[in-house]
Amino acid sequence: MREILGRRRRLRLRRKEGAARLDAALTFATAWRWPVLPGAGTASAALQDGRGVGCACLDPDCAVPGAHPFDPGLLAATTDERMVRWWWTNRPAAPVMLATGGRAPCAVSLPALAGARALVALDRMGMRLGPVVATPTRWSLLVAPYTLERLGELLYSKDWVPSSLRFHGEGGYLVLPPSEIGAGQVRWERAPSPPAASVPAAPVFRRAVKGGAPVGAAPWLPDVEAVLDALVEASTSAPDGGSRLAY
Repeated sequence: MREILGRRRRLRLRRKEGAARLDAALTFATAWRWPVLPGAGTASAALQDGRGVGCACLDPDCAVPGAHPFDPGLLAATTDERMVRWWWTNRPAAPVMLATGGRAPCAVSLPALAGARALVALDRMGMRLGPVVATPTRWSLLVAPYTLERLGELLYSKDWVPSSLRFHGEGGYLVLPPSEIGAGQVRWERAPSPPAASVPAAPVFRRAVKGGAPVGAAPWLPDVEAVLDALVEASTSAPDGGSRLAY
């Protein structure tokens, strides 16, 4: 009896988590116009020598288990409600992947520990941040769309940039909450806030629904130059002359 009740609880939990991912994907795609697609996800059959959950792509050396596009590929990313609903109805456990660049948000990411330090430093500087996505291994600061040419110019103008930074721009991707990947749970460290600063920042997935899609303006995003400048300043302000944003 206990085993049956345990199975029922796990089934209810999986259904609840699947519904949350579908709601989130619909919000990103139809309300915020962010192109999304399902990620590879994880597979218990891909366990490798007890090192954790493997990737459903079945590559034993996958660098980001579960947290990358696989089938369909990145070019399939869309804002179409019917496609998004079909994907997550058929694959409710699939991570939600954002195709970065173009008109969609881009991101600057860094190791989790460095990310926590960076947010403290940026808060002290009075820097207004946009949404921040946190996984157990990396934190990603979402920024307004930028081109590869502009990013190249920004990096060229800097004497030094922390080597721990990664840039997710055109042709890239980023996993979004509330996904589950090989490294663990994906969450909002800083929740998306609407353009009007006076409006509460908590995102709503199942409210204010019109035509099956939640209604709401896309979250405010900072400019990549402002974020990069602040990260470089925060990194070079370590008391010992080292970097606060090292691995």
